[in-house]
Amino acid sequence: MLAHLPEVRTWQEPLYRDLHQHPELSHQERRTAGVVAARLRDSGLTVHEGVGGTGVIGVLDNGDGPRVLMRADMDALPVTEATGLPYASSEAGVMHACGHDAHVTCLLGAAELFARGPESWAGTLITLFQPAEEVGDGARGMVDDGLAELVGPLDVALAQHVFPVPAGQVRTRSGPVLTAADSMRITVYGRGGHGSMPQATVDPVVLASMIVIRLQTIVSREVDPSRMVVLTVGSIRSGTKSNVIGDHAVLELNLRTFDESVRAAVLAAIRRVVVAECQASDSPREPEFELYASFPLTVNDAEVTARVEAAFGEYFGDRAQTMPAASASEDFSEIPVALGVPYTFWGFGGADEQAFRDAVAADRVSADIPVNHSPRFAPVLQPTLDTGTEALVVAGLSWL
Repeated sequence: MLAHLPEVRTWQEPLYRDLHQHPELSHQERRTAGVVAARLRDSGLTVHEGVGGTGVIGVLDNGDGPRVLMRADMDALPVTEATGLPYASSEAGVMHACGHDAHVTCLLGAAELFARGPESWAGTLITLFQPAEEVGDGARGMVDDGLAELVGPLDVALAQHVFPVPAGQVRTRSGPVLTAADSMRITVYGRGGHGSMPQATVDPVVLASMIVIRLQTIVSREVDPSRMVVLTVGSIRSGTKSNVIGDHAVLELNLRTFDESVRAAVLAAIRRVVVAECQASDSPREPEFELYASFPLTVNDAEVTARVEAAFGEYFGDRAQTMPAASASEDFSEIPVALGVPYTFWGFGGADEQAFRDAVAADRVSADIPVNHSPRFAPVLQPTLDTGTEALVVAGLSWL
């Protein structure tokens, strides 16, 4: 099957450039979905469009055998591109800064390779192109839109993600691999007034500042050091003018955890700290909490991961490595959990190998290798696309 990769590459590379140049935000992936559906039909798959809004499913039946689902996410980010690529985004303030364009391209390539080599496998391949991963509700939207009835029983679900590690590598890991994530919007209230008379006010800026400082102690003083937790306050908004004390402040924070009990404990601690600081500041109203953009924990099934890992080792050799657990988050696991099937999620590299080696030698990886969501994130075209396509085919053949 992979002998056909050079032929597939002739359309894959232009398609990737096109997708990168025309990114679409979450729930707006209409052009991308159309490109995906047309390519799947050209490859001979049965196509279902509009699942969960803009989701697309392609089904390839090839006799009796296992039923394998492979997923790619399609949405881009509200980021202004700064890569300088000749095929940089043409959409102002929108960019494929997380590699979802590569995910789509690789899965389309894998689908065509399976279609071109029916003599090499048996069973059913289900390719799922998911919207709105970046906002954490795209997978759930497809599930709620009747995904189980549409795809039928499954044996396994597979997914991958491009990361800022050397292109050509694939990385697997059993067990917890990506954190759960929760975003929270907190509104605290003060009493507004003139900046020259703070004694007549309850200053929400000071209140918010004290909350930020105290929140730092949750991780450092309340969580076992062996349990990884990341708590970040990413935004504080209050006031309109230098000499006006406003009447409220809005904080937005993000929590990453690898353990459900720790997750619950930290969320409860956040509320406790905020309420206590509001009381200490004599806030005239109770604080308000809004939990949004929650992502599930990603826990790779041990047996499924072992099978994929063995296949990768045989095909990729020393380019198959172990993936460290990461504080990134994904909503992919919503799909196999809802469908009751085991799954594994792996990473593949997109960074220029020599540039990565130079950065390691100079101890400048963090500075010189742009990470996902950076305006400079730009996977090298090859061998990134080849590796992502090969990985899907190799993993799929472990069952099919």
